[in-house]
Amino acid sequence: MAAIRLMAQAAEKPWGRCDLAPWCTVPVATPVGEMIYTPSGGDDAELVVKALFTGQRLSVQVHPDGAAARAAGHRRGKDEAWIILDALPGATIGIGLRARLDPAQLTQAARDGSIEALVDWRPCRTGDVFFAPAGTIHAIGAGITLIEVQQNLDLTYRLFDYGRPRALHLDAGVAVADAAPWRAAPGPRPLGAGRIALIEGPSFVVERVRAEGVARLQPPAGRPATVVLIDGVGRIDGQRCGGGEVWSIEAGCDVTLDPAADLLIAYPGAGIAPAMWQPLRQGLAA
Repeated sequence: MAAIRLMAQAAEKPWGRCDLAPWCTVPVATPVGEMIYTPSGGDDAELVVKALFTGQRLSVQVHPDGAAARAAGHRRGKDEAWIILDALPGATIGIGLRARLDPAQLTQAARDGSIEALVDWRPCRTGDVFFAPAGTIHAIGAGITLIEVQQNLDLTYRLFDYGRPRALHLDAGVAVADAAPWRAAPGPRPLGAGRIALIEGPSFVVERVRAEGVARLQPPAGRPATVVLIDGVGRIDGQRCGGGEVWSIEAGCDVTLDPAADLLIAYPGAGIAPAMWQPLRQGLAA
């Protein structure tokens, strides 16, 4: 089939929550921080999508870029993006530092805990979008539900973890960190036909689509699409789909959506794929 629904792997985290709806409708007894949706292909898959649920702040952390990751024996670095689905009043995202630090200053701040106050904690609301290139020091705050799109690399260097009994990686983290203020990417821009480009990074693109009717989803060769159904129901390649599901699309297929449909489309590589989403007709025809 051109479209495959991805099953989630739940990851328990000390900062997670037990309420995961609609991404998981089965009650959980211990806090889950992530629902991980990895396409088939293992390390060959360029992107991974996660749903995150935060009850506490995540560690202050950083990921390596491509050169640093390859030097450590990995295939790629780790750019990532966050699309905020829900945020409690006062919720924040820590991204970048409030002022530039040299390596010695960053190391000392991580050791004595002052790095927590040096992180640039920004208010976030439903619908906000953040792009964190590899090397960006960051920490996701409490009370947030978000979709994370990232390059397929399971490598995180923790700089500070609020006293939790987990390992830190100061030498490796400081070596790859851009210890400076965050530079925001250009804002979302409309593409027409209900498409909005949220992220146009060097390693992947994320679009949001709000549309009804029948469309052709046509990933270009070498740029398979991951579709996140935020809301609504319909059909993908003849299969029923609904909110809280994630699908991998490797070949062209028809998508039929109801008026409430709201979805994300993530695909690897730089630059918008113009023919990725092609409306065929309006009105539900499932």
